[in-house]
Amino acid sequence: MQRVVVGDYSTSGFRKETQQSIFDVAAGAGSALLKHEIVLQSEVEAVIFSSCSSDQYTASILAEMLGIKPKIAIRVDNLCNSGTSAVISGYGLIASGLCKSVLIVGAESRNSPGRLLSWDVTRGSFSLPIYWATMYARNHMRTYGTTEEQMASVVVKNRKNAFKNPNALYQKEITISEVMSSKRITEPLKLLDCSSLCSGASAVLLLSKTMASKRVETPIYITGIGSQTNSASLAEVMSNLNNTGTSRIAARDAYKMANVSPKDIDVAELHDAFSIMEIMAYEDLCFVDRGEGGKFIEDSDIATNPRGGILGCGHPLGATGVSQVAEITSQLSGNADRRQVEGCKIGLVHNLSAAGTSATVIILGTE
Repeated sequence: MQRVVVGDYSTSGFRKETQQSIFDVAAGAGSALLKHEIVLQSEVEAVIFSSCSSDQYTASILAEMLGIKPKIAIRVDNLCNSGTSAVISGYGLIASGLCKSVLIVGAESRNSPGRLLSWDVTRGSFSLPIYWATMYARNHMRTYGTTEEQMASVVVKNRKNAFKNPNALYQKEITISEVMSSKRITEPLKLLDCSSLCSGASAVLLLSKTMASKRVETPIYITGIGSQTNSASLAEVMSNLNNTGTSRIAARDAYKMANVSPKDIDVAELHDAFSIMEIMAYEDLCFVDRGEGGKFIEDSDIATNPRGGILGCGHPLGATGVSQVAEITSQLSGNADRRQVEGCKIGLVHNLSAAGTSATVIILGTE
């Protein structure tokens, strides 16, 4: 089986609004990556487009815009973890020997159809994601004593990190007081506890180890993958609000495949669509024991969301997972500029969809 290297990456600026089409947004990140000339257009054997867009034939359209004539052109749509699902698909194409190079581009517009799950009748009139996040937050506070201030600390940390990221939607540091005094949307979540949908794109280039050997100075390998889907509807996750069960399973499988443990992780990109979700991720990924997530934010020995996370960067659904992989790759290769986590060798990406009904965990390393 071929080992798979993340050979290159590019992320565009995440912005509230854009007048560009979804294809122009995607092509911006894709063309920026190709300008690095790690590969020529003629050498790209597969194009995978990650998006919740309702447009059709998107991967083929994108490939033509980029001047690529690939063997394989496919679109992956899996709501918020579309991007990491696309990376897994690309990994499979290379590991199996079907392709030596795969370009993955994730892109989304703010008005994406993925912003509402109108088909899920189990949500009743509570169709917005903040309602399920509220249930998680209230349960975690009641069961483990997690505080609103601890959730606010997640936001402050991630906004501080985003300030160092020129591609992030938010470019201003904030205080716990500002989070606590922001508009209360539900009890206990406030406006600044919530991420923002936005427009943006990110791209990564996957290569076989053989192809990367003479092209990539610091190869970053995908060493572990875990993915789990327990359901699509909210009703199926309500039996246990103490964890996102899919994350626990995906993490277990990724750790096993990579032959590492949680204590080996140096840097992690976590799915923080709401502040409570990062706290729960600490526990689901076994960084800490159940119920200790609120304290971990105050005394963490793992660098989390150095690009600013979803709370700081914004959430272009189909691009989020791809940008997480791009960030961990930049960190492990030592090219993260002001965000650089010193000495990191093993990184983790954690990506969720729809109240944690599905989850992906990807582990990357320098060896």
